[in-house]
Amino acid sequence: MPERDELFFTKKNAWDTLSEEDKAQLDTYCEGYKQFLDCAKTEREAVITAAQMAESAGFVPYQRGMKLSAGTKIYKNVIGKALMLAIIGKAPLSDGVNIAGAHVDSPRLDLKQIPLYEDGELAFFKTHYYGGIKKYQWVTLPLSLHGMVIRKDGSCVDVVIGENAEDPVFLITDLLPHLDKDQSKKTLAEAFTGENLNILIGSRPTGGDKDTDRVKHTVLQILHEKYGIIEEDLLSAELEAVPVARARDVGFDRTMIGAYGQDDRSCVYAELRALLDIETPEKTAVCILTDKEEVGSDGVSGMQSAVFESFMEDLCDSQNVKLRHCFEKSFCLSADVCNAYDPNFPDVSEKRNSAKFNYGMGILKFTGARGKSGSSDASAETVGKLRRIFNDNGVVWQMTELGKVDQGGGGTIAKYMANRNIVTIDAGVPVLSMHSPYEITSKLDCYMTYKGIKAVYHGK
Repeated sequence: MPERDELFFTKKNAWDTLSEEDKAQLDTYCEGYKQFLDCAKTEREAVITAAQMAESAGFVPYQRGMKLSAGTKIYKNVIGKALMLAIIGKAPLSDGVNIAGAHVDSPRLDLKQIPLYEDGELAFFKTHYYGGIKKYQWVTLPLSLHGMVIRKDGSCVDVVIGENAEDPVFLITDLLPHLDKDQSKKTLAEAFTGENLNILIGSRPTGGDKDTDRVKHTVLQILHEKYGIIEEDLLSAELEAVPVARARDVGFDRTMIGAYGQDDRSCVYAELRALLDIETPEKTAVCILTDKEEVGSDGVSGMQSAVFESFMEDLCDSQNVKLRHCFEKSFCLSADVCNAYDPNFPDVSEKRNSAKFNYGMGILKFTGARGKSGSSDASAETVGKLRRIFNDNGVVWQMTELGKVDQGGGGTIAKYMANRNIVTIDAGVPVLSMHSPYEITSKLDCYMTYKGIKAVYHGK
């Protein structure tokens, strides 16, 4: 008869069992991760940074028809907003591939196409929020502007304002408490609306006192002097407002990381770093850094696009393998964050099935909402496979779900991978204050996610 400890399923805080080697590697890994977060505050910046890291590790841009052999390292840039990378394995593609997929986009404020206006002798940018945000969290917060503008002549200019100490920053104003009697009676949704998330950008007038839009004129002059753009150029611009704050250690013990965009760049960095740290795997290892997950995975750079099939079909053609035969033997880890149990808000979580900080990478058999709507719901065999991979490779992991039944829910790219006849399961980093301008993760969980994805790449 097994001993009591063998019969019961128990998990421990991993700091009690972590080896000294893992502790040292954890610190090194997280310092690199924080640097990545500060360089990759938008999906475009994440792709640029990831491609640079890949090239430093020997990856080359994929060209259709190029010779592919075991150990070849390639990547494909998708319109500058998504990235696919692969290391060709020893086994033929008819044996399938091991995939890790994460998304590079994060909730933010996008500037509208006609954003600039003046009111009350102040200049503002109109915005349209992207993804699920709590609007009140973005008020009175120092913001920076990132993105690109296509000018009238077709040339492109990159824009980053607010990240350097000497740069100005931008803010959305709020009502002072002395005058908020009516505002305080409203719900949060009523008090802070999307249409009122207007960013304050200037106050100095230009021209004579009889001229109109004098402050707007000042802003346009500055934009032209610095970037050579005129107001019409903003029609063909992608400009995003994101928090200025940089990635920092959190807590006296420095065991946590606070930063913007950790959903889902904690998993992006984990799967990218894991791929760069392996040599020739048994099966081909594929890393997907996709876009648009926060708004449904649509568009050319989203996971519902045919661009992934196009990339994989090219690889399969090089070995005279049918794409569908490759997919039906493949395995995908949909690497996306999950919510961590927060003792300040216990009512939304079910303790027995919630992820906790320092208990490792969170495995989600299903996501979706209420009756598992919108979820691929991984099979028992798939969960069992991932357990074995993690246990065999010293990965600390935990089972979790996204809050109490009927409390809410959410989705990932897992269902879009499963729809391609690829066995898929969700797993990732637990996060506190998810979708806020400054999310919190556990360093231990981030490192274990890296170890877990690395083990999946090596899987047979």
